[in-house]
Amino acid sequence: MSSSDCYARVHTQRSQAMVEPSSSGKNCLKLTGPFRTESDLLGERQVPKEAYYGIQTLRAVENYDISGVRLRHFPKFTIACAQVKKACAIANHELGHLPTDMKEAICRACDELIDPEATANNAPGGGKGQGDIMRQSFVVDMVQGGAGTSTNMNANEVIANRALELMGFEKGDYAKCHPNDHINKSQSTNDFYPTAAKVAIHHMHHDLVDAMRKLRDAFADKAKEFARVVKMGRTQLQDAVPMTLGQEFNSYATTLKRDYPSVQDAASRFLECNLGGTAIGTGIAADPRFSAAAVKALSKVTGLEIRLADDLINASSSVSAMIFFSGMLRRVGIEVSKICNDLRLLSSGPRCGFNEINLPAMAPGSSIMPGKVNPVIPEVMTMCAYQVVGYDATVVMGAEAGQLELNVFEPVIIHSLVMSVQVLTRGMNTLREKCVVGITANEERCGELVHNSIGIVTVLLPHIGYKKASLAAKTALKENRSVVDIVVEMGCMEKAALMELLDPVAMTGNGSQEEVESRSRADSVMSAAKTDGKGMGDRVRSWGENSAEMGMWRSATEGGYPSKIDDEEDA
Repeated sequence: MSSSDCYARVHTQRSQAMVEPSSSGKNCLKLTGPFRTESDLLGERQVPKEAYYGIQTLRAVENYDISGVRLRHFPKFTIACAQVKKACAIANHELGHLPTDMKEAICRACDELIDPEATANNAPGGGKGQGDIMRQSFVVDMVQGGAGTSTNMNANEVIANRALELMGFEKGDYAKCHPNDHINKSQSTNDFYPTAAKVAIHHMHHDLVDAMRKLRDAFADKAKEFARVVKMGRTQLQDAVPMTLGQEFNSYATTLKRDYPSVQDAASRFLECNLGGTAIGTGIAADPRFSAAAVKALSKVTGLEIRLADDLINASSSVSAMIFFSGMLRRVGIEVSKICNDLRLLSSGPRCGFNEINLPAMAPGSSIMPGKVNPVIPEVMTMCAYQVVGYDATVVMGAEAGQLELNVFEPVIIHSLVMSVQVLTRGMNTLREKCVVGITANEERCGELVHNSIGIVTVLLPHIGYKKASLAAKTALKENRSVVDIVVEMGCMEKAALMELLDPVAMTGNGSQEEVESRSRADSVMSAAKTDGKGMGDRVRSWGENSAEMGMWRSATEGGYPSKIDDEEDA
């Protein structure tokens, strides 16, 4: 092991010990010596000598033992904080407000946070993984008072102390590099914090969109697989008209295809920032040229097209982009939850429910009922959706409660957004990996339900009229007989013409009219159902098995759904 790797391991262990909860169970730092003395507006405190955090982070950890979710739990938030601080250091240096050696040290510290694998060649305390060591000191709770000041100061102190090391000074020697005077120069929490949060959420949304695309493709694959499985559609939980299981799954893919571009559009609103507006948007205590220089630097550091808001006072008080994005996450969560409700219904049973599909068995379902297997993956995805709805309610309340030139509830709004993105991303990946890709169809059961349903009478409306069709349906239901038999007995139609109308492909809208008309009518699925005693799946397979018609069936149905849904965004 190299000396730098050895240092990194030892230093990581020492830093970890200073940021873990104490044995009392409270969200407090382990204050182990030796110490250094730091001071702030409220007085002096002892801070562990090797800690990258400082006195204000220490106070914040003691004050806000709230959610237990710390800044370091979201690495992309930490990265975004470092990216904004680096951009500000570059801008301040360009404007002549930071000396070159300090700017280089600050940027190097930020780079280590951005890329934990960065190495500090010939620098004190350098070594592979330095960013991981520093990230452990981002310990403030995501839910905090002060409109995000604790988050800002946590970042300022960690970066300042690492910069001091890189310049050859002791941590806490703030006369050489100060968290406020240098790291926070030309900034306020009120412009740094929302800017960093927006950049972080923009970083995070890519994983969400990727999860949505993969889930969409999984449903599209199943749509193709189930293209020839005829089943009953349902409205208001009652029999409606025939469709294919492929059509049903294709609609799920379409839902996701429609929604993820909307998520991308909502995230694009986070590219507008108020950096340089400082306290309330007037730019007090900052060089008038700072905003333009900082935004330009931030665009280069992040690779994003960051733009400065036209009205910095409005941008400092408004959280409209966060409201919009949260609403879109709620929409996605609700629509995916609806799909999960469908999956649970379609798989219900196995003996006394719909039993049209089989979900992968992931866990024993009961501690008392042997053999029971529950749809646990759709259940947990629905719970994820409920969480997102709750987070959105928090965002709405926090946004409404903002007053005058600042919304002090940004911490809980931001916490809700990053949690929503994380929960949705993980939930949809779980749904795809552990459920959707393993779904199979009960083709025989689907066909049986079609044959026994009175819903197929709907296709006869143009031919026998609503009144006669209603009478046929009522009689079939009352006498527990097939609609086909009743319509023939009523003398409404000849059986041959009736069977042509009840062709399964024609009823589901699959295939061209020419293909439908060319199929053999002599041995249709429905007529065979009454006499041969076979299951519906066998009847579908036997229908035209030795004829060209079966090839037409497969062509018309299997060709209807691509394995992936093409769209411009994937290009």
